[in-house]
Amino acid sequence: MSKLKFLYIFPHPDDESFGPAPVMYRSINEGHEVHLLTLTKGGATKVRHQFGYSIKEMGEIREQELHEVSKLIPFTSMTILNHQDGGMAKSNPILFEHIIKKHIEKIEPNIVVTYPIHGISGHHDHLACHAIVKRVYVDMKEKHNYLKRLAFLTIPTPDENKHVGGMYKVNTTRNKDVDCEITLNKNEVNILKKALDCYGTYSSVIKETNVINDIGNKVYFEFYNENFNPRVTSINGEIN
Repeated sequence: MSKLKFLYIFPHPDDESFGPAPVMYRSINEGHEVHLLTLTKGGATKVRHQFGYSIKEMGEIREQELHEVSKLIPFTSMTILNHQDGGMAKSNPILFEHIIKKHIEKIEPNIVVTYPIHGISGHHDHLACHAIVKRVYVDMKEKHNYLKRLAFLTIPTPDENKHVGGMYKVNTTRNKDVDCEITLNKNEVNILKKALDCYGTYSSVIKETNVINDIGNKVYFEFYNENFNPRVTSINGEIN
């Protein structure tokens, strides 16, 4: 397949910048469509207390920060919904299933991307997003031939001498379960840094998590119900 459609589904603004931003950028430069669906505005983040913002105010700011990211990464489409931040795990999953299904039917993506089962940070919204997206994808793939791959943004388990996540706990994927390893060029690493810089309200978190150094020039994905050894070097590697 020459031109592909990618749909990234995340709970919050900034999820697209903590890792996948340069991969999105590359896909667009290769002529593919890249769509982003964000299910909440992320207003309930604890970071808001540093600035004295209400949940509504913080959500509006994070939405604007994501719009700044879109100036760097010209998404084919970007949809920012306003469901309860921090409440996905307690919400009716059927509601989110319906929303995601309708979005998939509208875009007809070939590759859907979301968080892995451990959610990387373990945030309950990340965990719920994984389960809901996987449930919808598995159900729809039986009926829609355009769906070719479900990919999970992840971090491989490091060697025993390396710690990831700075002062934050980070969940990782066993190395044997990582299917894709993408090496970023210098421009793409710069895109990662610039995308993260768009989130001025999260500058302290970005520093404390050490995310830029942890990612370095590598981005990793697991693929649902696929197994590649050696790993493919593109998120659309070996798609028929």
